[in-house]
Amino acid sequence: MGRSTDAILAYGYDLGGPDEWRLKDLGKWGQLPELEWLKATGDDDQDEPDTDDEYDEEDFHGRAEEHLLRTVGGFTEEWTEGAGATGYFDRRNAAEKRVGVQIRDYCSDGSPSYLLAAHTIRVARGDIEHIDPADLLHRPATEDWDSRLVVALDALGIAPAQETPRWLLVSYGTGF
Repeated sequence: MGRSTDAILAYGYDLGGPDEWRLKDLGKWGQLPELEWLKATGDDDQDEPDTDDEYDEEDFHGRAEEHLLRTVGGFTEEWTEGAGATGYFDRRNAAEKRVGVQIRDYCSDGSPSYLLAAHTIRVARGDIEHIDPADLLHRPATEDWDSRLVVALDALGIAPAQETPRWLLVSYGTGF
């Protein structure tokens, strides 16, 4: 298995991850607050919470994005065989644009942490990306990124420890 490392410049919030969440209102041992959308599901492929009310912190990324698609983007469709031929992906992509933010992994695939980002620039090892500093200053305000981030935080029911969104430079590695 190969290893790769990327640099990610993102505008948004550092949420941390299972090793160290960077959120307010954590539990006594640093665990996430009770989030209905993050409840673990049983192994029977049903979308019903387990009776023990455990939370699936390991699938934070996927569950958070699906929750945002439903609550902010208005996308409630489930994938079914042949859905691609019915415009499923067009509708899903339109909902992603309505959401206007993404959950992005950083650190490593073996021990991920997460960002809630309105914009990201990802550069793979050996590549180069030219960045206009004026974009870094003006785009957050002109494209209303802060408002989109607030809507997403409200929908997720979380409050980052970081007081305001900002540009964050993080790394991400796979195969570690």
